[in-house]
Amino acid sequence: MKVKMKVQAIALDPVSNSPVMILREEEGERALPIWIGLLEATAIATRLENIQFSRPMTHDLMINILDHLGIKIPRIEVCDLRDNTYYALITLDIDGREVQIDARPSDAVALALRTGAEIWVHEKVLEKSKALEEAAKTEAQQEGVEQDQDKEKLKELLEKLDPSAISKYKM
Repeated sequence: MKVKMKVQAIALDPVSNSPVMILREEEGERALPIWIGLLEATAIATRLENIQFSRPMTHDLMINILDHLGIKIPRIEVCDLRDNTYYALITLDIDGREVQIDARPSDAVALALRTGAEIWVHEKVLEKSKALEEAAKTEAQQEGVEQDQDKEKLKELLEKLDPSAISKYKM
């Protein structure tokens, strides 16, 4: 099953300082964050903000070539998530014959925004992404527990320490 989505925003991950493309379900509340490169984020953001350049950028050039050849892009699909890497397909309509091309989701979305193509995400990708998110939260909570335990051990050590032993060491 596939879920129709739209680009909600391009954001900056405060932890990694990496751009994040956020896709949101058109008929629901689910969102899919995908970490992308800076150049791809720029290509998407400029289209979202309707910024025009005097010369065609890479994605605009690709659309110009496809248009000249009479090739349409009816849809793109984020189709898989393996080893923390998202995969996408760009569907090309070549004289009524559909061909799917492997692509990075950021490039596929950049092209979709320029052509009005539909953006779809496979249900399994949403499920895998949610599982990864939950695993990351659990890991972060575990690290927090371990830090709390380390702080408690340090506190106990300092409480048991003889103050006269500290005076032996010069600072």
